[in-house]
Amino acid sequence: MASHLFAVSFAANEPQRLARFWSGLLGREPADDVTLLPDDDTGFRIRFVPTDEPKTAQNRAHFDLTSTSLEDQQRTVARALELGGRHTDVGQRPDDDHVVLADPEGNEFCVIEPGNKFLADCGFIGALSCDGSQAVGYFWSAALGWPLVWDQDQETAIQSPRGGPKITWGGPPLMPRIGRDRVRLDLAPAADGDQQAEVDRLISLGATRIDTGRGEPGCVELADPDGNEFCVLPPR
Repeated sequence: MASHLFAVSFAANEPQRLARFWSGLLGREPADDVTLLPDDDTGFRIRFVPTDEPKTAQNRAHFDLTSTSLEDQQRTVARALELGGRHTDVGQRPDDDHVVLADPEGNEFCVIEPGNKFLADCGFIGALSCDGSQAVGYFWSAALGWPLVWDQDQETAIQSPRGGPKITWGGPPLMPRIGRDRVRLDLAPAADGDQQAEVDRLISLGATRIDTGRGEPGCVELADPDGNEFCVLPPR
């Protein structure tokens, strides 16, 4: 049985500050000072995990936020800036219609222009957009049991059968790996599942065991075939 996506976790120097930023931007209720609850049954938690390590490079995963109109896009950008975000340059072109921003700790995200058909009906968080190979898209499709909804030109995307945000991988060329991942996926087996059996299944799909020293108690740290860190939590 596939794991479910329990949370997208951000390593944060000031977890409570980042939680306040994202809570204000997304309109999500906090479960505690560092965890935001999903806004429907298709979503996932967003967690902010403390770290002393500084951010040293562009993240390999970021949120794409959707817009219903040009005015809506402008409101989202203005709200992000009011909350402490800023504009940032990741190599976007001057004529690009999306707006690239960063949160108070430099985690990049995009506010997508209205009319984007690929993210239609995905919700405000349209996608977790990742740097990654076609093979890693196949891995995560099998790991989560989410079908592929895009597989062209080595770009892949998956989406829960219930709908909600997509997870996408842009294909080569891949970004250089610099430092540890700031954004990771946290998986959890079913409530009656076996954590070790799930770890074994993920390894059979191509994951490898790692030890970053950042895992929470009871968490098994793994890396996907591209080397991206993720955790398998105890059943919840």
